[in-house]
Amino acid sequence: MAKRLLSSTPKQIFGHALEFQLTFNSGAAFSLATSATIFLSVLSICAIVGIYIFARSITSRMWGLALGLLLGGILGNLSDRVFRAPYFFRGSVVDWIRLPHWPVFNLADTSIVISAAAIALLLLKNVKPRSRDEQ
Repeated sequence: MAKRLLSSTPKQIFGHALEFQLTFNSGAAFSLATSATIFLSVLSICAIVGIYIFARSITSRMWGLALGLLLGGILGNLSDRVFRAPYFFRGSVVDWIRLPHWPVFNLADTSIVISAAAIALLLLKNVKPRSRDEQ
């Protein structure tokens, strides 16, 4: 939808504090590893499998939420890599949210960052993913 509604010219939403601008990123965060799109796609698939295996045994709702956000973000970006030209795990991710002094990003990126923060908090607070009865 962003590809259809936006252009490379920033569209101001709240002045310069929030703009929508269409960009394409073949790499990871901050446009790192732009020539490693296939590797990033394979890494995403491995992460999805790992989350699936781990999530089947958790009993904590907070861990479930954090992993769900992570899974959603990974799937969102992976779907761009799979279904956008040149296809077959080599497509670019569509980024469109622009904040001052920050690279353009998308909602999948936001989900991954929120998930990472939530997982860090869960680890800091020593919240176990499984109850003692389930371990």
